[in-house]
Amino acid sequence: MPVLQWLLLFLLSSIFYGWVLLGNGAKWLEGWQSWWLIGWFSLDWTAEQIRLYVLIIWIVKTIWFVVGLFQPSLRSF
Repeated sequence: MPVLQWLLLFLLSSIFYGWVLLGNGAKWLEGWQSWWLIGWFSLDWTAEQIRLYVLIIWIVKTIWFVVGLFQPSLRSF
């Protein structure tokens, strides 16, 4: 995957994660919306639980992004 595509995918996912963490995204995702966006296990999560999950995923994806910048063979999802 080219660096530009790698960067754009990370940027788009970061915009979504930022909306969930800093905006009202977690509140909007409560209930059935979280089921199709996060997974079946998040159906009864509160907004705070969704924020924690998204924060953990964002940290992991950021680490993976940085590693992928220096190791192009690891740039697959």
